[in-house]
Amino acid sequence: MGGDLADVRGWASELDAVHGRFVHRFNRSEPRESALAYMRGLIAPLARKNGWTLAEEAGHDGPDRIQRMLNRIEWDEVLDDVRTYVVDNLGDRDAVLIVDDTGFLKKGTRSAGVQRQYSGTAGRTENSQIGVFLAYAAGRGRTLIDRRLYLPTSWTDDRERCRRAGIGDEIAFETKVAMAKAMVRKAIADRIPFAWVTADAAYGFSKGWRYELEQADVFHVMATTRHDTVVTRWALDHPVHDLFPGLPRQKWKRRSCGEGAHGRRVYDWARVEVRPWHREDRRHWVLARRSVSRPEQISYYIAYCPADTTLDELIRIAGSRWAVEECFQTAKQECGLDDYQVRRYPGWHRHMTLAMAAHACLTVLRARQLDTDKAETDPPSSSTSASPRSDD
Repeated sequence: MGGDLADVRGWASELDAVHGRFVHRFNRSEPRESALAYMRGLIAPLARKNGWTLAEEAGHDGPDRIQRMLNRIEWDEVLDDVRTYVVDNLGDRDAVLIVDDTGFLKKGTRSAGVQRQYSGTAGRTENSQIGVFLAYAAGRGRTLIDRRLYLPTSWTDDRERCRRAGIGDEIAFETKVAMAKAMVRKAIADRIPFAWVTADAAYGFSKGWRYELEQADVFHVMATTRHDTVVTRWALDHPVHDLFPGLPRQKWKRRSCGEGAHGRRVYDWARVEVRPWHREDRRHWVLARRSVSRPEQISYYIAYCPADTTLDELIRIAGSRWAVEECFQTAKQECGLDDYQVRRYPGWHRHMTLAMAAHACLTVLRARQLDTDKAETDPPSSSTSASPRSDD
């Protein structure tokens, strides 16, 4: 019980520290206090985390104060403060930026961006909202640092409907890839420390985005489809799936690309160099990941990287993409990422910002605990364990 009390005090204190990062964004005490109460409620062990339960947890008579804070008061710069908090505590020049989207099942037709559309979360077409997110995966932890609500053309073509949901006339239709580009551009502009970008084939298939990253000299390992084409010594549009059937058996290496829900994810991997006439200190590769039990199942990646990058390093980056799934799972289970009752476009983004702040807080606390555990289990260095020497 004492340990539980210490945990509660620990995350409450760290939430106060996160809140202190952006408290200056609020001009009045009521929304300032409501934002902190909201984050506390998101982390609290509540069966449901809606406006009423969060208000009750905060000691409010009803959800009005929280709803005003989410929907009526402008404080959109808070996301920048949350991102700075993540960098200050987890920043790593070898980190990976990961783009992915997740679905939020919804009823009705009034919530911004909602329609029947494919949701990877449900694995089928459902009435839902889709959010595109940017995750930051560093050596000491991973968390979400940016978010955009996808608006289908059924919304952006109906400006009156948009206005009712708080979507300004200046907000036009954007593809999910365009949103991904914008988030990575912002990370670069804000000097977020990272080394790689990765994404699944829904984003990695975009030649235009890969070219933009290459022009900015941003290293990446992007999943793509078997129908993608690349430049080789033999053709300008060489299908990636055609590069591997004749590859010698010794070129395939059995490797794990990290831990998954069912243990280590082990596959056979190979790579073939493409675009061989590029600059000397950079390389382009097509990477293939083949199932061990079903060798006919092969996935493909396009990589742009330093010339000395090993196959094992490319495999590590490809495997790091699953970190964003872990972020979605823990943020939904522990921080109420998908527990919200806001219908308006600004409210959706503000809820996500506070849920991401709560998730970042827990991620930082876990990183510190791992640091403490490591320090306690590591043997003392020889310099500290040796007997002190005399001066003579």
